[in-house]
Amino acid sequence: MPELVLVLIRSIVSFLLLMLMARLMGKKQISQLTFFDYCVGITIGSIAASMSVDQNVKIMNGLMALLIWGLFPSILAFVSLKSRWFTKIIDGSPTILIQRGKILEHNMKKNLLSADELMLLLREKGTFNVSDVEMAVLETNGQLSILLKSDQQPITPHTSGVPVQMEHGPKILIMDGKLLRKSLGEQGYTEEWLLGEIKKQGASDVKDVFLAQVDSYGNVYVDLYEGTTKD
Repeated sequence: MPELVLVLIRSIVSFLLLMLMARLMGKKQISQLTFFDYCVGITIGSIAASMSVDQNVKIMNGLMALLIWGLFPSILAFVSLKSRWFTKIIDGSPTILIQRGKILEHNMKKNLLSADELMLLLREKGTFNVSDVEMAVLETNGQLSILLKSDQQPITPHTSGVPVQMEHGPKILIMDGKLLRKSLGEQGYTEEWLLGEIKKQGASDVKDVFLAQVDSYGNVYVDLYEGTTKD
């Protein structure tokens, strides 16, 4: 078999298996990347690359290695759901770096974190003064979670005691020129009402509308297809 064809076949097999493992391992592998997840991801990528182009690696050996590195972390994640103690062993535990505006130097040293690195993490969260921070926690994925002091937190309707009307997310009623009748019915509106609303914004029919959505106040946003002019 020609070498290029063999590389093509091995690459396709590696790609499909990687895609399958990515689905099995779930979104946590991306959204909450811990050091352990980072090492697993690099190893799986290296195995897949070697299996694709290195003729000295037997395809069955590569497939076995990929399966082990893909399934074993999933098994560990399942066990972690059942045991908090096991989770701490695998992922570690969060560390408090700032408490009541005071930097905890011994926790900084435990995590090999310098003052410059701490300030960088604070600035990434929009905080420049350590004295504004009530608590800062270094999470297991390397992100810094910050709780500002009460007098530094933004004022919200809840804290100021101002009553507000509860809102729901905007609902799409028309997409790509097609009426979403189920969404329209869930919001309690009629087709006649919607047609009247889109006509106010220059559309003569539902087919003229690329996207239409309504907010919790009944305001309708309409985006017409290019070439459809508003009156």
